[in-house]
Amino acid sequence: MEREAGTLRSFAIEGQTFAAPALDPALYVVATPIGNLGDVTLRALRVLAAADRIACEDTRTTRTLTERYAIRTPLTPYHEHNAAEARPRVLAALADGRSVALVSDAGTPLVSDPGYKLVRAALEDGHRVIPIPGASAPLAALTAAGLPTDAFFFAGFLPPKSGARRNRLAGLAAIPATLVFFEAPTRLAPALADMADVLGAARPATVARELTKLHEEVRRGTLAALADAFAASPPRGEIVVLVGPPEAPEATGEDVDALLAAALASLSAGQAASDVARLTGLPRREIYARALAMRAAAEEGEPE
Repeated sequence: MEREAGTLRSFAIEGQTFAAPALDPALYVVATPIGNLGDVTLRALRVLAAADRIACEDTRTTRTLTERYAIRTPLTPYHEHNAAEARPRVLAALADGRSVALVSDAGTPLVSDPGYKLVRAALEDGHRVIPIPGASAPLAALTAAGLPTDAFFFAGFLPPKSGARRNRLAGLAAIPATLVFFEAPTRLAPALADMADVLGAARPATVARELTKLHEEVRRGTLAALADAFAASPPRGEIVVLVGPPEAPEATGEDVDALLAAALASLSAGQAASDVARLTGLPRREIYARALAMRAAAEEGEPE
């Protein structure tokens, strides 16, 4: 279903109506709120109002948003169960010079949601794909977790069965980054218990639940403590689990010198010191002094 020619393209905020100029033909990947409808961006509203159609996981969920902002764009379902039939129709609309907005039920599309194959097919057919950024549950949880944010690894949903889940966790255990997972409320306690066993009971973690919603909760502690807490009081709602990176093994002097030598081959002393300090957990000032000494020794040893 397409928008009829001449249909008003607009949206409304608190009773005030705003025009939404027509869009160039493209697939627009639009982030929508993860809970609080007030988190939608003005750009997202303009795109949703101006698009010829909105492809969405569940038309009932997306209609809640479009009705809130008086958006009249036709909705068409696009989800993992109908993608094979729906994808050619979206591609045909793009080929016909239409604009299509792709949304998930909540947050940023393609983050543990259907849409990757549609984006890839659109690109292969020569269509533009334009991201319209906004809300994202992993990023929202990460900013409130109190865990390192300089490196993080989004692992999506873990397998539902314990054996497969523990195997997956074993493969993630040594990654030097904060791990980010989605989890169902009914599986949270056993998943945390497996994380405690595989990743380490004392490893710091955060469980963020119902972000941006009325009953938002961000609980921090060790994996063991969180596993016990949620086993005693099963949660409800949408959940993000974050696990801090593993402690770096204590580096020997030879380890540090080897890392520095490799880094100094392509970096300045300051940059090399920063990288090695991050990898080893040692003070940057100490590493920097060592880097300067190594570089000076190397220069003294060069033939004239």
